[in-house]
Amino acid sequence: MTDLQLSLFGIGGTLVVGLFAYNRWQEYKARKTVDTAFGDGDDDVLLKADQAEVRQEPSLDEPAEQQPVRQKKSEQTADAASNNADAVTADDVSGTETGEDSSEETDAIPVAKPVGKKDLPVDELIDCVVPLEFDHPVKGEKILQELHELRYVGKKPVHFIGITADGDKDLISVAHAYTTVLAGIRTVSRSGPLNELEYSEFVMKLRAAADNLGAHPDVPDMTRIINNARELQQFVAEHDAQLSVNVVTTGAPWALHTLLAALEKMGFDQRPDGRLMMPDGDGGSLFTLSLNTEVSDTQTVKLTLLLDVPCVAPARDAFGAMTACAKSLAARLNGVVVDDGHHRIPDSSLEEIAQQVQEFYAAMEEAQIPAGSPRALRLFS
Repeated sequence: MTDLQLSLFGIGGTLVVGLFAYNRWQEYKARKTVDTAFGDGDDDVLLKADQAEVRQEPSLDEPAEQQPVRQKKSEQTADAASNNADAVTADDVSGTETGEDSSEETDAIPVAKPVGKKDLPVDELIDCVVPLEFDHPVKGEKILQELHELRYVGKKPVHFIGITADGDKDLISVAHAYTTVLAGIRTVSRSGPLNELEYSEFVMKLRAAADNLGAHPDVPDMTRIINNARELQQFVAEHDAQLSVNVVTTGAPWALHTLLAALEKMGFDQRPDGRLMMPDGDGGSLFTLSLNTEVSDTQTVKLTLLLDVPCVAPARDAFGAMTACAKSLAARLNGVVVDDGHHRIPDSSLEEIAQQVQEFYAAMEEAQIPAGSPRALRLFS
């Protein structure tokens, strides 16, 4: 073997070792970036056992009142979201304690939820409702046996409620007898409005069930129902708003295993589809977070926070909470808040969008479909 060959082997070996060392260094930097960003949990209200109820933040359960009050509430929620993101720092991951404790407390006053009408799945505003009247009360067990297969027509859900001889409305139960059944098919969903074929199929199946039960169906005019469905679909299309902000790295990528653990400590829950969700405290979602990764990825350079505007009540100020969370993540992760075109979003633009969101909520309230209400959740699900 000549000296040239030995030299080439030596140079090749050096390059391989150097490349391996460089890759390990990049992995170390990615882990270090997240470790440095998310560590100290001492000030995180989400991590304190004695403040477990604050873990629901960012959520505002106080009722919205006048506009100045809403603005103040927005600032409080933004501060809470900022605290949630800031609190998980390098000391928490490394195990170092700073000895500091947060002394700030929220002034939220528990408000008893008003007792209103029971939320039933048949709604005359968004459903095509067909009453089935009986000559004599019919047991719920018999009704359920006849109707249990009629759950969908196309992609439109079908629901039933019963009316007793006393006039009480409720879900049909085997323990009661009913003089009337209200059948309702959703006239609008994100897949489109109820059409003539779906209406005809619904009525045909309902008439067959009514014959078997000895009921008298009061079928509404198809033209009126279809026109109402199209008008409601127009409203849904105009108010089906989703707002997103992104946090992109300005340095090394973020290691996923460290990032995921830190985000969960902040209060995010991981959904079956892999997307992270910030809970609202009542079993719902304030906003979601996507890592923008594939199954085989171990790092990411972009986080996307997404708000489904019509599905969250105004009092929770989900947009303010989401943007506050994004800013804190950007500060901790050495990143920047950008739009979908990767342009930096100034605070003035966020304030303008927040005002538009309030106008959006007012329009939904005027249409008797308040954002975050069961009616809105059915329409925009």
